Amino acid sequence: MTLTEIPGNPIPDGAVAGFIETPDRVRLRYARFPATPGRLKGTVTLLQGRAEFIEKYFEVIRELQERGFHVVAFDWRGQGGSGSHPGSLKRGNVSSFSRYRIDLETVVRQISLADCPGPHYVLAHSTGGAVFLSATERLRTQISRAVLSAPFTGLSDFGRKERMIFRLARLLAMLGLTLAPVPGQGNGKAESFETNRQTSDRRRFERMVEIGKANPALEIGPPTIGWLAAAVRCLMSFRELRFGPSVAVPVLMITAGRDRIVSSRATEELSTRIRAAGFIEIPGAEHELLMEQDVYRDQFWAAFDAFIPGEE
Repeated sequence: MTLTEIPGNPIPDGAVAGFIETPDRVRLRYARFPATPGRLKGTVTLLQGRAEFIEKYFEVIRELQERGFHVVAFDWRGQGGSGSHPGSLKRGNVSSFSRYRIDLETVVRQISLADCPGPHYVLAHSTGGAVFLSATERLRTQISRAVLSAPFTGLSDFGRKERMIFRLARLLAMLGLTLAPVPGQGNGKAESFETNRQTSDRRRFERMVEIGKANPALEIGPPTIGWLAAAVRCLMSFRELRFGPSVAVPVLMITAGRDRIVSSRATEELSTRIRAAGFIEIPGAEHELLMEQDVYRDQFWAAFDAFIPGEE
């Protein structure tokens, strides 16, 4: 078994885990989980955020199983239990978000469609949401609907400061500093619950920390200049007027009212340009909606259940 469990975070029932290889020779760790016996509703492919890993979503996976969904989860290249591109000089760094699209399309083709029943849906968080939005044209015949949790459509300082960061990231990348860490990010980990910007739920925060302690190899450091430059190019594509109409899968975007990592305002603006998009903001919630207090998670799941139907 390639999954790590700790007390209070057991591996969901029926897990099958392994590795697959992308066309550009990256070894991806994946796991699939069967729906709880009963009325089957299809399959949800789970797309995590940057620096995350399958184990962080065990609670979410169980909740999806109980709803009648098979679940497919995987680690993006360079993080969790997945390998990096053979030409990559630093774990977690990518030259383009198109590399993540290769990961997504490989998992959907080799695992979701090959081994799991339809209809097929996506649940994506943060960076996973950005990758999915950029891949919908290629996935429009395979994915019926998607729910995006705090999607990475803009930086938290949407506006003048964001544009300055965009220009600086491109400049530093041109100067050859692609592998340097983004300034001000420390070691990429929250120092304590009190200083974290991810969740207001202490128990779930401490669980995330304990998973990292149990298997430090799952964690990566802060984002690199190269990763930020790649993210900038992806985010800039969302600003193009032609992008909204190109999103070919119905999506529900759910943002966090107290998000200090990505921009809820950018997501709302983008949702107005997508023909089949809904937008909901959960007041008071921090960025990690699925790791938040139950009062916020309950609102998220209510919206999910209303948008992801069992029948087509």
